[in-house]
Amino acid sequence: MLKVKMKTITNIYNLLCARGGQMFLALFAMSMMLTACSNIDEADRLIYVEPEYTKPDAVPRVVLLEDFTGQRCINCPKGTEIIEQLQQQYGDTFIAVGIHSGPLGFKGNAKNVGLATDLGDEYYDHWGLEYQPVGLVNRQGAVNYTDWTTTVVKELARPTTLSLKVDAALRDGKMDITVSAMGTDGNTQGKLQVWIVENGITAMQLMPDGSANADYVHNHVLRAAVNGNWGEDISIAESVTTDKSYNGVALGESWNPANLSVIAFVYNDQGVQQAAQGKVKTE
Repeated sequence: MLKVKMKTITNIYNLLCARGGQMFLALFAMSMMLTACSNIDEADRLIYVEPEYTKPDAVPRVVLLEDFTGQRCINCPKGTEIIEQLQQQYGDTFIAVGIHSGPLGFKGNAKNVGLATDLGDEYYDHWGLEYQPVGLVNRQGAVNYTDWTTTVVKELARPTTLSLKVDAALRDGKMDITVSAMGTDGNTQGKLQVWIVENGITAMQLMPDGSANADYVHNHVLRAAVNGNWGEDISIAESVTTDKSYNGVALGESWNPANLSVIAFVYNDQGVQQAAQGKVKTE
């Protein structure tokens, strides 16, 4: 530390005050401080250290199966049985959506409830499908239902670079949805698609023996697209969370709020990169 005799400081102070130089006194004091700081031992000085970057943890891939089905499709219940087996085996890492559509879809009449939609028909025609049941597994091409299991297992083994989460709640008869996406390994450009699906719908279904089962229970039925039929552009950066919110989403008159879920997935030219599902909470 710099040592200055008290008598010397007093003499300087008296001299400055005598000249009306209080401003000079302030400057003198500041110079004393700066001089003193320059003599701090290097071991005692604060050094800025750039914080260490931690890469996000890897997450499991969730596989999406788009099941193109129909109430007048006699083999579609066989496809549903395979889906149920996959759900039991792979739990939350496997998501199925029943897209009622095509020539074997049924839009209903005065007697029977129909589950086919114009949205489903648009998807069926877009992919150039020709029979049912048939599925898209992570949008890697059309797959016959007899090959769903092997294709799903193959997709589950592929790593993903995205973390995706869905939160949905019913408030005042409408739905508020938030989808959170984060890159876990690099950046991703693509489309975010958000769908509403419903479980536990009792409606007619033709069975493999040709009979009509009026009490058949349909699950994971596609009801509507929230953010456009083909989703919206999204850019996802590594370790940065991107949120997309959709508030006040109206429900269909025949939907059962207790059985609704929201499915979100990110896709691009390489197929579905990640998917997630969240049950709609009722408040």
